[in-house]
Amino acid sequence: MTVHELFAYLCVHDAQAAVDHYREVFGASETFRLVEPGGRIGHVELSLAGTTLMMCEEFPEFGITRPDPAGPTFLTLHVHVDDADATIQRALDHGATLVMAPKDMFYGERSGVVRDPFGYRWNIGHSIEEVAPPEMQRRYGNSDAL
Repeated sequence: MTVHELFAYLCVHDAQAAVDHYREVFGASETFRLVEPGGRIGHVELSLAGTTLMMCEEFPEFGITRPDPAGPTFLTLHVHVDDADATIQRALDHGATLVMAPKDMFYGERSGVVRDPFGYRWNIGHSIEEVAPPEMQRRYGNSDAL
């Protein structure tokens, strides 16, 4: 068996609001949408610089529900951008909550963390140096990474 692709598929309360948010924050563009009679968005695909992010609205009748935006989170999406500080600020300007301010990290990235208005946690970073795995492990063991 060979895996050819892996897509993040998010469930949100208001897919149009999420499309707008990800467009403003990440420059996403919508590529595909399916809407049920009555208006519930059953599927929407966004392109983030060629990477596909899929979303749907809630389908409680099938056990598909969104996270509680105020509750604990179990998922982090990690995205590389040109400028982490600017992207994090855009996210905050569009309703995200700051979880961790951007800073230079032991693994060679400047990154920070936000939680978007839909309950999803995003680690947003850009590369500042190439770090070989043994050096990364050394730094990790000597850092306050967690």
